[in-house]
Amino acid sequence: MRDSLESEIPHIKFKDVSFSYPGEKENLIFQCNFSIKKPGFWMVVGKNGSGKSTLLKLINGIIKPQNGAIDSNANVGMVFQNPDHQILMPNCRSELLININQNISQNEINKKIEYVLDQVGMTGFEKRPVHTLSGGQKQRLTIACALISNRNFILLDEPTALLDQTSQLKVLQTIKNLTSDHIKPLSALWITHRYEELTYADAVAELKNGFLSSWQEPSKFQYN
Repeated sequence: MRDSLESEIPHIKFKDVSFSYPGEKENLIFQCNFSIKKPGFWMVVGKNGSGKSTLLKLINGIIKPQNGAIDSNANVGMVFQNPDHQILMPNCRSELLININQNISQNEINKKIEYVLDQVGMTGFEKRPVHTLSGGQKQRLTIACALISNRNFILLDEPTALLDQTSQLKVLQTIKNLTSDHIKPLSALWITHRYEELTYADAVAELKNGFLSSWQEPSKFQYN
């Protein structure tokens, strides 16, 4: 069902990218170089104010770099820290419907909704009112919305920051499962400051002083 860009592996490459907000003397992102060329669960850690959210905005095209170049063929979707800022409709089905960006039959719509809810572990939730969902279920619904709109690269900005431990684990496992799918794997870039989440990643990098470190295996990663 993830039929968009299936013939191309999504990639993102930063080359000497720098960015500063108006009125700021120093670059928040400075001559940043990195690439993601294969599907997987990628995590970026960094202290508050290190530019993690800015990095995602650059990838998503919300803001443009002052210097350097960003090369991307990824169909990017975003999952924010607070799902209540992202969900617009009263129930799961209606929220998914507004994210379908294809002109397809009612039968295909029903199949896609059933498929994406199954992918995020929410089978049977189609008619559930959003206000009855837990925080973790809301986050998984936003992930389902990205899937149903055929995104192949999901950016997640501290998506577990407002969740209890049980919900945190379910959201982490959902992304781990999606990025580990051997038939149609997804790419995900997850921003966090929680060291314990890194064990789920395929690779980890640290954003510090405007630079992103090289990608490392989680078991070998250490904060600088």
